[in-house]
Amino acid sequence: MTLPPFPESTVPAAGRAEVFLRYLDYFRESVLAKVSTLAEDEQRRSRLPSGWTPLELLKHLRYVELRWIEWGFQGRDVGDPWGDRRGERWYVAPEESCAALTAALRAQGAHTRTVVESSDLATRGAPGPRWNGADPAPLERVLFHLVQEYARHLGQLDIVAELAGGVVGE
Repeated sequence: MTLPPFPESTVPAAGRAEVFLRYLDYFRESVLAKVSTLAEDEQRRSRLPSGWTPLELLKHLRYVELRWIEWGFQGRDVGDPWGDRRGERWYVAPEESCAALTAALRAQGAHTRTVVESSDLATRGAPGPRWNGADPAPLERVLFHLVQEYARHLGQLDIVAELAGGVVGE
């Protein structure tokens, strides 16, 4: 498994938006790399009391970006913004494959990059149901949320991969 290079703070960036995008790309690809090293039965198995599986995490992260960028910031109708859930739990149907979930997450990441590269970080999201009546957040705050979400879940996945006998570490 080859992880993408960590976005070192000493590497120049064109601006804050590029810094956010580098971290998102790093965390997204790190999650994908770790899940891909697990055997298929481990991808669909939970080793945690909370019950989530690595494939459910992939689907969840795709929907996190969908909810924050498309449904929230862009104000788009995305059908079911909570499509990563069945009831109160994350859910992956038996016919959903790692390859398909990987492709969906990468496509969502490409969409996020396009939106960020064509927007100012101070731009507020479109009003809509994502904000539950509050003023929409600016893009910079949305990106900060996405970075922390990915970082937190990558750390959780590190533990799952270790328990499953997979690759550990950064």
